[in-house]
Amino acid sequence: MEKHKDFGFRDQIQRAAISIMNNIAEGKDCGSDKAFIRYLYIAKGSCAEVKSMLYLCEDLEICNKDEAEEMRNLVEDQLHAIQKFISYLKG
Repeated sequence: MEKHKDFGFRDQIQRAAISIMNNIAEGKDCGSDKAFIRYLYIAKGSCAEVKSMLYLCEDLEICNKDEAEEMRNLVEDQLHAIQKFISYLKG
């Protein structure tokens, strides 16, 4: 893959990953559980974007299957943790 295309891909996946953390942080300071939950759902969407991009990463041979799977598992763990936190806040 051409270096500039690879950089663009890596930049996008990095921005999506950073968005997960930033949405959780921003939601925490909103002042209400309802608003926080909204930001947690946005963070889940960013997790889904990262997960999708990791499939693409594998397809484009930017990373190998084992690396992609390991990273997808980490993202899946984040998704489950965020969902459990949403359930707790709704509880």
